[in-house]
Amino acid sequence: MVHKTLFDKELAKTDFRVAIFGSTRVKKGDKTYAVVYRLAKMIGHEGIDIVTGGGPGLMEAASTGHAAGSKGTNNSHTLGLLIKLPKKQRTSKNLDIKHEFSKFSERLDTFMSLSNAVVVASGGLGTLLELVYTWQLAQVKNLCNTPIILLGDQWPDFIKWIKRWPLKHKFMSERDLEYIFSAKTCDDAMQILAEAHDLYKKGDKNLCLNIKKYKVD
Repeated sequence: MVHKTLFDKELAKTDFRVAIFGSTRVKKGDKTYAVVYRLAKMIGHEGIDIVTGGGPGLMEAASTGHAAGSKGTNNSHTLGLLIKLPKKQRTSKNLDIKHEFSKFSERLDTFMSLSNAVVVASGGLGTLLELVYTWQLAQVKNLCNTPIILLGDQWPDFIKWIKRWPLKHKFMSERDLEYIFSAKTCDDAMQILAEAHDLYKKGDKNLCLNIKKYKVD
């Protein structure tokens, strides 16, 4: 385990980072695994850091893909935010910096502190928790308008449900959907991330004012 002081130094940096959320249960050889691997490889090639939960499945797809994309070309790296569970979880490969948490709430807050954009791939309750937590913080302005990119086939039905129930019954507003971006492919997701990264590099670290400029229809 990396010493906490090194992790604290990472928290203090202002590097552009992308959080990638997704299921631990997706196996290598699965279509979704390949999509996340390719996206992370593209992110690594651009010199952008990623943050994952540090476990197996899609988290490993992300860390392995990122290592392949960034190898020998830049100093970008992968951060793994591990969580203590009753049954010890295998750690994903190619983590440059890792830190273990005992509470999900602290771990989620650290994801938010580190990440300038979020990609949500297929997953279960843990992935839904990460998505909804990010979304709520954006809704109540505790978080800047961080792009929340829903990647894959799982999410169109979820968005239909959101529009049919919470939105239709006025439990939320149309404005809340502005934080959400649909990406059918990793190329779509990378387009959003690349434009967000470009804005960041230009010195506009507050992406809230620019979110519509890089929205993929």
